[in-house]
Amino acid sequence: MAEIKQGRLFIVSTPIGNLSDITFHAVETLKNVDIIACEDTRNTKILCEKYDIKTPLESYHKFSESEKSIRFINCLKAGKNVALVSDAGTPLISDPGVKLVQEARFSGIKVVPIVGASAIMALLASIPRQSEDFKFIGFLPRVKSQIENLLKANAAENLVFYESANRLISTLKTIAQTQKDRKIAIGRELTKKFEEIKI
Repeated sequence: MAEIKQGRLFIVSTPIGNLSDITFHAVETLKNVDIIACEDTRNTKILCEKYDIKTPLESYHKFSESEKSIRFINCLKAGKNVALVSDAGTPLISDPGVKLVQEARFSGIKVVPIVGASAIMALLASIPRQSEDFKFIGFLPRVKSQIENLLKANAAENLVFYESANRLISTLKTIAQTQKDRKIAIGRELTKKFEEIKI
């Protein structure tokens, strides 16, 4: 009896706003895998309908990571190819997927990145900086004292982070109180109709 060849896990970057910001490689991959594991099937369905992608969608989010990782690893071991996408941008970058990739690597399954749009790169490419160095820290903590400690510990770094629109004003006040001379750039709705970048 022939040994079953393991499938591959594709980590596919999707648009961060404008649905046209997807690579041909990403579309081709999403059309040819057996399953698309997505953060929210409703969001991914919109992308799939635009590009006539008929691949079955299954949810994979932070509340189902452990359970669904087992299911997808079993599919991969059975020879099926799986694509992991998040709602926008690249999985594992402040989005679910770490557990699935960890399990895949542990099981000897090939993990293939399919690059694409990035909110981080879109912002950095739009603002002047004194150096190329930057440090991405994901989402800021919610507690003010933790934000203050984080800023103090990284006083000399070009920090890049995500922040909720609801907390942005209070975060800016915290930054102003902690580091008065720090220059700030803010990007919102990047690649969308109402994109704004403020320096």
